[in-house]
Amino acid sequence: MSEAGASHGAAGAETIRHEFADVNGVRIHYAIARPLEKTAERGARAAGTKLIIFLHGFPEFWYAWRTQLAEFGRDFIAVAPDMRGYNLSSKPAAVEEYDIGKLVGDVRGLVEHLASAYHLRAAKCFLVGHDWGGIVAWATAMACPEDVERLVIINAPHPKIFERELRENPKQQEASQYMLVFRSPQAEAMMSANNFALMQETILREGMRQGHISETDRKAYVEAWSQPRALTGGLNYYRAAEVGPAAGGHDAYKMKHPTASFEVKAPTLVIWGEKDPYLLTDNLNGLDRYVPKLTVERIPDATHWVVHEKPARVNSLIRDFLTAE
Repeated sequence: MSEAGASHGAAGAETIRHEFADVNGVRIHYAIARPLEKTAERGARAAGTKLIIFLHGFPEFWYAWRTQLAEFGRDFIAVAPDMRGYNLSSKPAAVEEYDIGKLVGDVRGLVEHLASAYHLRAAKCFLVGHDWGGIVAWATAMACPEDVERLVIINAPHPKIFERELRENPKQQEASQYMLVFRSPQAEAMMSANNFALMQETILREGMRQGHISETDRKAYVEAWSQPRALTGGLNYYRAAEVGPAAGGHDAYKMKHPTASFEVKAPTLVIWGEKDPYLLTDNLNGLDRYVPKLTVERIPDATHWVVHEKPARVNSLIRDFLTAE
């Protein structure tokens, strides 16, 4: 298996392992960490262990959650998949295969697979998502409330709030112009040129300068981006949703949803890096209308990449939320 898929990291008492699940018509690769136990004890303990799933955004892969796997693998079954289209997971060719309903189906299938494989008492999870992973996590919690015990969202807008912001907020419209580029036919050539120079500069360079992205991390990201069809897979999320400012006659926000309700019943923690240049803090305004059991934690000195910039803070907020009564 490639370096991007398998050779990085250890979690708590057990090294991160790599497995595959055939769910919802695709093959999903995932990294998993869980408490180290004697073989005889494992089956009995697994039924009482909680499952936590981390969903990455664009243009990341399971490795974005390596710090969280190390932290939560000590006492949870902690899983970070490569989302459909990324790294070592299946990469369907058709744009419509990246419809939000398909992505929700992947999560639901993965929850059921893991519950069966690890003999859990119930096919449900704590669900954590950042960026596009957060969009999918929102949709999963809305469409499949029985699958999500608690929800954690990191810098990812609720769909109805984002629809409002794209319709009414010129600042968010301007901040979202990059989405039009991502939906264009030229996106792959532009973003992959010179060994993904543009992506390295915009996604990794500042983190390397600040010290929270290492040279090893950089190589892992470039390797994941270099997997056949992986860049197209990630961009197809934007194309399938037609998300972004209005262009070419499209609605401002045309994402389809597998549910008619936009209410989230699960207790929800939203963590937001306030210096995010892509998704503005106005996306938090009015969120309690759709999320009755809402906790919001703002991190003033963090950007869109708060998971990398403030891992200890993010881990502490998640743990406190998951263990609260």
